[in-house]
Amino acid sequence: MPKAALYCRLSVEDGTGEESESIRNQRLMLIAYAQKNNWEIYDIYEDEDYSGLREDRPAFCRMLEDGRKKRFDIILCKTQSRFTRSAATAEIYLHEKFPLWGIRFVTVVDGVDTAKKENKKARQINSLVNEWYCEELSENIRCVLRKKMELGQFLGNYAPYGYEKDCGNRHHLVVFEEEARVVRHMAKLYLSGLSCKKIGVRLTAEGIPTPSEEKQKRGQDLGRKPCSRWGATTVRKILTNPVYMGHMVQGKEQKISYKASKTVGVPKDRWIVVKNTHQPILSEKTFAKVQKKMQENRRGTRQ
Repeated sequence: MPKAALYCRLSVEDGTGEESESIRNQRLMLIAYAQKNNWEIYDIYEDEDYSGLREDRPAFCRMLEDGRKKRFDIILCKTQSRFTRSAATAEIYLHEKFPLWGIRFVTVVDGVDTAKKENKKARQINSLVNEWYCEELSENIRCVLRKKMELGQFLGNYAPYGYEKDCGNRHHLVVFEEEARVVRHMAKLYLSGLSCKKIGVRLTAEGIPTPSEEKQKRGQDLGRKPCSRWGATTVRKILTNPVYMGHMVQGKEQKISYKASKTVGVPKDRWIVVKNTHQPILSEKTFAKVQKKMQENRRGTRQ
């Protein structure tokens, strides 16, 4: 009796908030199909909240490793897009590695079956359609996000230091006074003649928690250990951010491709700036003085 690996996947790209419900439905469908064909179920692999373009899906990687070790004979999915939305990944596994490993790839809904040679063109067309879908979806999402930015809505995962997200509207920033006092303190120290580096040393000596420490205190997962010392770069980043005048500046970076998470900087003239979207922490006069002094210090450094 052939052994089958059942693979289920769902992500936000599929346009539903009922991930668990869909995963259960996929699982039931695949179990019924395997039983109907008298296939022994080796294991059920499930990835939830992972894009089909990603190859680092935990269950996906575990299944491929088990397949390489020839622990089953068949991989069964609802559709080819559940396995992958990448044309390159589909080509590598369906037409190169799976035949080499002796694995048959079958889908329930769109009739993919690598045991049928006449099925190959349909599989390749499916791959292109799946990838085009991701590209089009990515572009649509980018347009929607840009429109929200143009309306002055805050779209970051975390509010800038000195602010927090409004409980009634997560796209609106409200002043977090405990941190706002530190921002004002930094501006005052800088205008008094202290460099960004010396301000960092001063804040650390005063025992003021860094931005990453504050995020951790609020239960925000940074994916890394918070920095315990204020650095010159952090101080400079805060003192040059127009958000502290009450203006929203977004769109400074963009992804190089819908397939990659890497971002590149966007020219300043293409940044999305919307003024007076929230309460300022620094007055425009104070902010302008800080920028002027920074320019003077830079020129002095070059001389």
